[in-house]
Amino acid sequence: MDAATRQKTVVVGAGPVGSLAALYAAQRGHEVEVYELRNDLRDPLTTPLNFTKSINLALSTRGITALENSGAPTLLDQVVDATIPMRGRMIHGVRPTGELYEEHQQYDAHGRTIFAIDRAGLNGRLLDLLETLPNVTIFYNHKMTGADFRRRKAWFEVQAGPQVKNAPRERLPEVEIDFDFLIGADGAHSSVRHHLMKYVMMDYQQHYVDTLWCEFRIRARATEDVASDDKDAAFRAKFAISPNHLHIWPGKDFMFIAIPSCDGSFTCTLFMPASEFADLEASQDDGMTLPAFFDRHFPGVTELISPADLVDSFRRNPHLPLISIKCSPHHYQASVVIVGDAAHAMVPFYGQGMNAGLEDVRVLFALLDKHAQADSNSPFGDDDMVSAEAHRALALAEYSALRVPDAHAINDLALHNYTEMRASVLSPIYRLRKYLEEQLSVHAPWLGWATKYSRVSFGNERYSEVVRQSEFQGRILLGGLIGAASVPIVTGLVFLLMHRRSLANFGSSVFRHAGYIGAWAANGFKR
Repeated sequence: MDAATRQKTVVVGAGPVGSLAALYAAQRGHEVEVYELRNDLRDPLTTPLNFTKSINLALSTRGITALENSGAPTLLDQVVDATIPMRGRMIHGVRPTGELYEEHQQYDAHGRTIFAIDRAGLNGRLLDLLETLPNVTIFYNHKMTGADFRRRKAWFEVQAGPQVKNAPRERLPEVEIDFDFLIGADGAHSSVRHHLMKYVMMDYQQHYVDTLWCEFRIRARATEDVASDDKDAAFRAKFAISPNHLHIWPGKDFMFIAIPSCDGSFTCTLFMPASEFADLEASQDDGMTLPAFFDRHFPGVTELISPADLVDSFRRNPHLPLISIKCSPHHYQASVVIVGDAAHAMVPFYGQGMNAGLEDVRVLFALLDKHAQADSNSPFGDDDMVSAEAHRALALAEYSALRVPDAHAINDLALHNYTEMRASVLSPIYRLRKYLEEQLSVHAPWLGWATKYSRVSFGNERYSEVVRQSEFQGRILLGGLIGAASVPIVTGLVFLLMHRRSLANFGSSVFRHAGYIGAWAANGFKR
């Protein structure tokens, strides 16, 4: 198939999700064009859209499965080689005696791990791979300004770099493109979604959580004293704390986390209500308030990050909001679909934002393949573009029907997990349920029992089904605990009912003798 007859697929957004979508399309022989608002994302001078480094990502089974099915045989190995396995959470706190402690909580009773990964590194590998493909073209510094999804046209403004301060803004050149199919992967503030709303009756919900986040960093340690021939020891020596955990300093209303990076450092994030940030911002003149705040709420952090670095990061790095977005549907006819944050931006507390977006791509192309196969098997031999469009429309309709409830489910799970991470990890009830579910998973695998976290992170089960199964298991466990607690009470009642006559006679005897004793006492205990 030559370029003139290939399907032209346009991807808006060159982040990890958009890049993977472009790769999937290219592997199917499409003529692919990728349009990115920013400069080349591999350039360290490129400013991210939120003006700071992204929160370090956690790659789990859903994302791994999507990379594995990309059609690029070496991609997954290259990505995993640049990750750090995290076995569980490490909870940090202080005992009443003032002693600092660390408590490990494993993610999975079967020993499975999630993987800490650098967003820029993953993005760079995908872009490097796309550049080797002859049917992919990437356009940087192109801002989507308009779209006609009925006529399948889009318009992009070609960015000319930063404007000179106070200088009149010149009109930037604009290009018009045609496409057969457009995939919007342009993030939470998606231009594709904005234009899609003009063509479908979209239900849309945007919610800002009353929590801001700010980034900090634990520096890597010097390793001069470690023998160079012991690579594992040299690697581990770079880290100030365990590299195989997500570290959490929980608080009632806020928390501090640290995720390892391959260079030995940790990317750290403070999550806290906006009012608390405002109070700290107002009291930073002396440079002493913030370290004292950390010592009070996140004991041990000032031994890992110097007070000067804490203050510098707090002042220099922005204090950014967290947004949760739900919308429905995710497509329009056969021409456009939105994936990743463009369709379901979520808070980062389940580590599923990127994984859900990569899974979107896998599910989308699996459905496109299914309906294309139905087209090729048609007894009428109708392979023209009209037939292809009709089957693509069916695939996109099925995609929205499947992914909308799943996207809503993981958005809600991510919000609820914030409470778990900052508070529930210390709750005896949370620990009891986790323990019981893990024991059932290990010792009675035929029951199909699993924790909610393991279903989300270590499988490809639909998110909406995970919620349904978790709620079912919760009802079973609650019923069992109530039943177990009620056994002594029921046993006692049965005993009383079975022996009520004997107990009645015993009671009468007691009261009769009590009367004798009372009369005797009234008579001065005289015979």
